[in-house]
Amino acid sequence: MPIISSPFGNILLESREGCLSRLQFTEEQTDGEILDQVLLSAKEQLEEYFTGKRKNFDMPIGLGGTDFQRKVWMEVAKIPFGQTTTYMKLSQKLGNPAAIRAVGAAIGANPILVILPCHRILGSDGSLTGYAGGLDRKKALLELEGHAFQGSLF
Repeated sequence: MPIISSPFGNILLESREGCLSRLQFTEEQTDGEILDQVLLSAKEQLEEYFTGKRKNFDMPIGLGGTDFQRKVWMEVAKIPFGQTTTYMKLSQKLGNPAAIRAVGAAIGANPILVILPCHRILGSDGSLTGYAGGLDRKKALLELEGHAFQGSLF
């Protein structure tokens, strides 16, 4: 599992069966040459995203998880660059407003951060809440995408 550097910290990448299966921020040090074509493509696309040259990712992803988690993650993937939604709106869009906590738990288990952009999901009051990569990274990713924050974020 290669670890690459980014402006937001080091990122661990993993592929399975020709698909990106994991992208997580890590404190581990960068290592090794990337030989896997899927991971090489992921690295290149992430570099373009971090420099403002890319707004959409184009790579095969392979997701484990439950049917419900995959349904949530695929809905998250539809949130456009530079836009946000809330956990409540996402649960409503999935047809079950009462499932807000289950939606939040599924988002918290997202195995492919940034590319499945759970950083674009805010609390109902617009606050930054729950990001596996840390709230500072969530804020930085949203700012990279042009989200203007006013007042308190937490």
